[in-house]
Amino acid sequence: MQRGTMYTVLLHHATAAKAGLNVTDAQCVNALVLDGPQTPGELARLMGITTGGAITAVIDRLERAGYVRRSRDPRDRRRVIVEPVPERVEAFGAYFTPIASAFGERVAALDDDALRTLLDWFEGTNAVMPSVITEIRGMD
Repeated sequence: MQRGTMYTVLLHHATAAKAGLNVTDAQCVNALVLDGPQTPGELARLMGITTGGAITAVIDRLERAGYVRRSRDPRDRRRVIVEPVPERVEAFGAYFTPIASAFGERVAALDDDALRTLLDWFEGTNAVMPSVITEIRGMD
């Protein structure tokens, strides 16, 4: 697990660098793709950064690079919504083609029982990770 986590972190550094981003900025794009448009505050909480200057700087960089755009919330014009720019996200996604191919080959070799076990593992791990991250952020 430790080695796999290390390789995942290195993968994200490599893909972010190829896209001209840092890892936090790239993960903000990832969050927008996975969860849809969000407010700056929602992104800041997820990334563990301040809701003032830090998230504003991230969104400014991503907007300048063409990965996101800001819009007004149609239900509350005072709120800003950050959304991904599909064309730029698609170009960024191309850097993940090698890992998708490698994983696709591995998954294709598995039977249904093994796939179910793998899916259960990832769903369970994803379910506990937010609380684990919160716990770690709160540690001295």
